[in-house]
Amino acid sequence: MNPNLARLQAYPFERLRALLADATAPAGLSSISLSIGEPRHEPPACVLAALARHLHQLDSYPATRGLPALRTAMAGALQRRCLPAGSRLDPESMVLPVNGTREALFALIQAVVDSSRDALVAMPNPGYQIYEGGALLAGATPYYLNTTADNEFRPDLASVPAAIWKRCQLLILCSPGNPTGAVLPLPYLRAALELAERHDFIVAADECYIDLYLEEAQPAPSLLQAAALAGNGEFRRCVVFQSLSKRSSLPGLRSGLVAGDAALIERFLLYRTYHGCAMPLPTQLASIEAWNDEVHVTANRRLYREKFQQVLPILQPVLPVQPPAGAFYLWAQTPGDDAQFVRALYERTHLLVLPGSFMSREAHGQNPGRGRVRISLVPQLAQCVEAAERLRAFLTSTRPRAAQ
Repeated sequence: MNPNLARLQAYPFERLRALLADATAPAGLSSISLSIGEPRHEPPACVLAALARHLHQLDSYPATRGLPALRTAMAGALQRRCLPAGSRLDPESMVLPVNGTREALFALIQAVVDSSRDALVAMPNPGYQIYEGGALLAGATPYYLNTTADNEFRPDLASVPAAIWKRCQLLILCSPGNPTGAVLPLPYLRAALELAERHDFIVAADECYIDLYLEEAQPAPSLLQAAALAGNGEFRRCVVFQSLSKRSSLPGLRSGLVAGDAALIERFLLYRTYHGCAMPLPTQLASIEAWNDEVHVTANRRLYREKFQQVLPILQPVLPVQPPAGAFYLWAQTPGDDAQFVRALYERTHLLVLPGSFMSREAHGQNPGRGRVRISLVPQLAQCVEAAERLRAFLTSTRPRAAQ
């Protein structure tokens, strides 16, 4: 067996199940889960219709490269959303379909890392555990970039020692961030690409939340945009991952894309040909509909905005929490230990949220997730409001009273 399997840590949701294994929720209250980032909005009707219309094509093996029409639709969506005028993303050489960003991020790490060279993969902390697991199984060492309120929840690249950058083979960024919702601005992304050029590594941007931002006039920028504006129209050392899971409320479709540096995409395609992960034809044909349509994306964003507008006024008088710039999470401070808070909340209110310490690692003298919880506003609006009211009542009832 791969000895690196022993280095993997339990997934956050496994730890959450263990935390609540012997806990009892009140039977009189319905369960509301705010712990997992699984969109629950209605999927676009045009996508479901296309999927049903093409199910008969399950009788054919798909190509790993994907249909030309799918790559064209993906490139078109990226052109409209992420690139300045005059820039071009070649659908033939710079785009590949993937079965969701989770699978693709893990696979890219395996394809990129050269473990014979004391490899290091830098990643946000807290962050998506796939980054860490992919690095460990590739034989690399994770280097955790703490994101805290002090650095506006953005990995502090300037504080990383030169010796670390020398070992770094891959820098993973996530914007908007999971779980913080922080958006990395264009100057930050350009600085990351400059570091990559200087120290000879690749930047991979997990942009699965990029279409979810709170201010309609302030879309979250893409790493592709930063590269193009810097004169890097070939997107050297740059790959981005986007998905229909959050953009289109289609997490079960397992459909996403990777795009960027043509030389990297070519080598990644070779890896994926052996990996055996081609997207089924009905999924590809349904995905074309989703990537070609922006109307449902705008409507989806509006639904999340309404949730924040209604939930935050309920919570802010009792809980230190700020609206995020993007994604659909609240990254809230807890009064005391975050795991104990989550267990007590479950036992009193039948609400499920995720302890922040389960998403982060002890690094550089601190665990940046400790004392926080991730609240995922994915249920329907009425459930989100009810959950906020239960949480407010819980906090009000448990708050220590002032001395008389």
